[in-house]
Amino acid sequence: MNTLTENSGLYTDFYELTMAQGYYLSGKKNEKTVFDYYYRTNPYKGGYLVFAGLYDLLNILQNFTYNKKNIEFLKNAGLKDDFLKYLENFKFNAKVYSVREGEIVFPNEPIVRVEGNIIEAQLVETLLLNYLNFQSLIATKACRIRNVIGEKAFADFGLRRAQGLGGVHASRAAVIGGADTTSNVYSGFNYGIPVTGTQAHAWVQSFDEELEAFRKYAEINPENSVLLVDTYNTLKSGLPNAIIVAKELESKGHKLIGIRLDSGDLAYLSKKARKMLNDANLDYVQIFASNQLNEYVIKSLNEQGAQLDGYGIGTELVTGKDTGALDGVYKLVENNGNPRLKISENIEKITMPGKKKLIRFIDSDGMFFRDGILLTNDENVKKIYHPFHPDKNTEVANFEYEELTQLVMENGEILIEEQTPSEINQYLKKRFAQLPDEHKRFISPHIYKVGISRSLLDLRDNMLKDIRSKIK
Repeated sequence: MNTLTENSGLYTDFYELTMAQGYYLSGKKNEKTVFDYYYRTNPYKGGYLVFAGLYDLLNILQNFTYNKKNIEFLKNAGLKDDFLKYLENFKFNAKVYSVREGEIVFPNEPIVRVEGNIIEAQLVETLLLNYLNFQSLIATKACRIRNVIGEKAFADFGLRRAQGLGGVHASRAAVIGGADTTSNVYSGFNYGIPVTGTQAHAWVQSFDEELEAFRKYAEINPENSVLLVDTYNTLKSGLPNAIIVAKELESKGHKLIGIRLDSGDLAYLSKKARKMLNDANLDYVQIFASNQLNEYVIKSLNEQGAQLDGYGIGTELVTGKDTGALDGVYKLVENNGNPRLKISENIEKITMPGKKKLIRFIDSDGMFFRDGILLTNDENVKKIYHPFHPDKNTEVANFEYEELTQLVMENGEILIEEQTPSEINQYLKKRFAQLPDEHKRFISPHIYKVGISRSLLDLRDNMLKDIRSKIK
């Protein structure tokens, strides 16, 4: 099987290629365009998004080409010889601007901007959406989970439940969002993520006696044993046998790391298990839980006083449940220096024209106050406006601000250093601490205010009037 890198130019929808061919044959191949990537609705009915997937995207863009087998395939698919000759020497050379990976962002903000000729900018649409939408969705889920877990251990256990190879990117995004470790060895190798794993029920079942299974596992892993105690009966069999093995390890100068609960009433069982362990003077033995966990279940366990030290989370994390996909979009906003606008019957789907930058205003306590979408030549903006209700506006002249958009790729070269997912998470932690709590709650989070500059507002409204006057 050929690798994705070898066939990166085919990582697209066919209509992107047919449009690109149309641009080429229409004499438009050298037209300069600007595309924006943004999303419309926060996932999970939440108040924010964690942006992820950027470096993976840049890495494949750097290798976005067409080899001889690709050209032959596309010829058989019906593309024309003149265009295929163009693709033989194709290389992605556009400029890419982006907010930093791990940044907290909000609906309708220009998160990524691609500036290049119309063919290269069009061909990478599907790839860009595929990478950024999915990893941002999973990173946000992980961030929500981390928010309720606090400082307790959090492992990604999701590869076996992920959608095929999406599990590779899911594990990276999970750690960006807050997971400490992953069971996914492939992602651990690729991205420098610490890997973790203990045993499954099959290990226990492969022995005639549960105690024998625990003893053998502890013998092989005396410094790193976590015993799965629910194969037969958690309180009457698993826990008593784990306590026996823990005492045997103590006599040899070792300590049992913990036990894992994978079924039943986790709040009840964890409290019973904690008492049994403490009564046996094993207060250092930790209790971990798995089994269809998510942020809501963990919040409930916390409220019930569950005695848990860490969590392994799989299906609900790596599938982004209950949001099937992030609704990120990629829209043309400028062509040959002329701003472009898409009109919709739904006012929220009317695009923001022109080349833009994203500004974040910070209040006197260092907290996020407002975000501003400005044209790139806007300076000293004193007021930002609601995009569709300009009578609602905010004075921002006296606030400190940061420009979030930076150049990350040019002439096919990546301009930022690669970071591990854990390093990106350190940045997210800092930014998440600056997000006011009302935007973090699960039920009816407060909407974070994002405004636009007066010049952008006027540009959009004037273009709307002009277009509508022509189609009456």
